[in-house]
Amino acid sequence: MALKEFKLPDIGEGIAEGEIVSWKVKAGQAVKEEDEFVEVMTDKATVTITVPFTGVIAELRCKEGDVVPVGSVIAVIDAGAAGGAAATPAPAPAKAAPVAPPPAPAKAAPAPTAPPPAPKPVVIPPTAPAPAPVAAPAAKAFAQASPGKVLAAPATRRRARELGIDLAAVAATGPRGRVTNDDLAQAQPGRAAAPAAAAAGAAAGSRFAPIAIPPAPAGRTEERMPFRGLRRKIAEAMTRSKYTATHFTYVDDIDVTELVQIRGEAKKAFADKGINITYLPFVMKAIVQAMREFPAMNSSLDEVTNELVIKKYYNFGIATDTDNGLIVPVVKDVDRKSIGELAKDIQDLAARTRDGKVTVDDLTGGTFTITNAGNIGGLFATPVINFPEVAILGVHAIKDTPVIRNGACVPGKKMYLSVSIDHRLVDGATGARWMNVVKEHLEQPYRLLLA
Repeated sequence: MALKEFKLPDIGEGIAEGEIVSWKVKAGQAVKEEDEFVEVMTDKATVTITVPFTGVIAELRCKEGDVVPVGSVIAVIDAGAAGGAAATPAPAPAKAAPVAPPPAPAKAAPAPTAPPPAPKPVVIPPTAPAPAPVAAPAAKAFAQASPGKVLAAPATRRRARELGIDLAAVAATGPRGRVTNDDLAQAQPGRAAAPAAAAAGAAAGSRFAPIAIPPAPAGRTEERMPFRGLRRKIAEAMTRSKYTATHFTYVDDIDVTELVQIRGEAKKAFADKGINITYLPFVMKAIVQAMREFPAMNSSLDEVTNELVIKKYYNFGIATDTDNGLIVPVVKDVDRKSIGELAKDIQDLAARTRDGKVTVDDLTGGTFTITNAGNIGGLFATPVINFPEVAILGVHAIKDTPVIRNGACVPGKKMYLSVSIDHRLVDGATGARWMNVVKEHLEQPYRLLLA
């Protein structure tokens, strides 16, 4: 047999782990190179990974729904005698090594210097377990989960710096060997544990104990399905955002009577090109102008370096409702594109998102997010920030309404805009002034031509 381990590959920049959504193969199945192998979901996208070489599936080491770090072995393939003969020597010793060599090195090391090293190992082991018999297993588990890097949320890293704690010396109890704020509290016995526990909830979204839902009453039914895939990723992202960014929402109503007229003319002009001109391109251009006056609205906080990162580029995510959940593809370089080009990009991204054909690049690099629920209904909403961005804008339905012009009440069209902002980085007054600039450009759309 020529057994080859298949490790979860590095799917994209900044991706540390992936969730096994579905296996396209099963144990014992013969496969050939480039066959569909496994569907993996990351924080950025869902991708289908293909088989790297021809053979037979010897073992699937992960179940659907498992979250595994990049580089972990998720399957073993028997490449057969054809292509595996040359490769057999390498994997075989590697597999034998974990079983046989551990005792060998232990004996081989003392052999060269038999008397001196022997006493040291004998003296140290009794001393190590004595001080912390409980922390030792946790530290060992942490080392297995992350041998080269300490796993911790940015807020936890910041708190460790404030407390003067070396994360590498902290026994980790979080998922996959992650250091939590509770762990920091244990490392600082003199400090109160309650504030640390509260901060841990804020940083990791784990403030509350899991809740078990009792079964349905007698005579009633219910449906249960695994909470995984995109829905779980959305839940994790929203929880982290609400517990990290300090949200505040500012709402204003916009008189878009003139905008409705201009958009109608633009829609007719681009109809023969197959481009649907919506209101979003106008909103996006107005946002760019407002951000140029208030750059903090296009920023993020680097919690590791404690730096406010103000971005000089404008990549706007468009929250898109799909059958599989909410996905946010990103329109790049909004400031460099015309209304028609933006409309085409939005149309293309929305179609590919709903068809499941977006790439990791389509879903990364955003600096600001827009969510549009106007076609569904409602008055306005308080959207959750797409962390680590600093703000998200909700665009809502345009409705016929009376407006006052030159002292007279006349028919008009209005809509609400609601922006949720991270109050850690942007003050309320700044957010309000930013919204005023957006409002001016949408109420007087000719201003967009002068930008």
